Amino acid sequence: MLKNKFIFLLLISFSCTKQKENSLDLNINNSKNNQEMSLISIYWKDFQLKNPKYKNMNEPQSFYFCDNKEEADECAELVMKKIKQATSPSVWWFEKNKEEIPKIGDIAIVTNWNKEPKAIIRTQKVEIVKFKNITPEYAFIEGEGNKTLEYWKKVHWAYYTNEMHKFGEKPNEEMKIVCEYFETIW
Repeated sequence: MLKNKFIFLLLISFSCTKQKENSLDLNINNSKNNQEMSLISIYWKDFQLKNPKYKNMNEPQSFYFCDNKEEADECAELVMKKIKQATSPSVWWFEKNKEEIPKIGDIAIVTNWNKEPKAIIRTQKVEIVKFKNITPEYAFIEGEGNKTLEYWKKVHWAYYTNEMHKFGEKPNEEMKIVCEYFETIW
């Protein structure tokens, strides 16, 4: 009988220890998410303090450009330097993700790949343009690579191919692109 009580207490102790470990794992993950969110929130609050006309605005969405660390970090730097002044997601992406197409006046926080805030942008203009009709002027304003249309087409075709591949789809020259022009305001 004493042996059974000991085994029972040992099992309860083990179970409680496992629950604490799982709870600790959750707390660590939540702490990382909260830390990430608080860094963006602090950045936004600092912006609002120095730009009172935005003081009543809710914290906007935050995002990074591209689908890999090197390019996301590079684009964040280009935005900070006010070289990158446009972005080109596909209409396909907005439809697949049930997201609204940006509107003039939208505000967003641009981060690097690690989701550290780097800049705040405001949408100035939005056009829907077929891939085949993107102009050299637009490629230059987007500001990536050597800023040529050839470069723009090459890297964006690869990007759209990658994002559509997961759904068994492929880009085409007729696909519509959301050309979002923005200014860096912070």
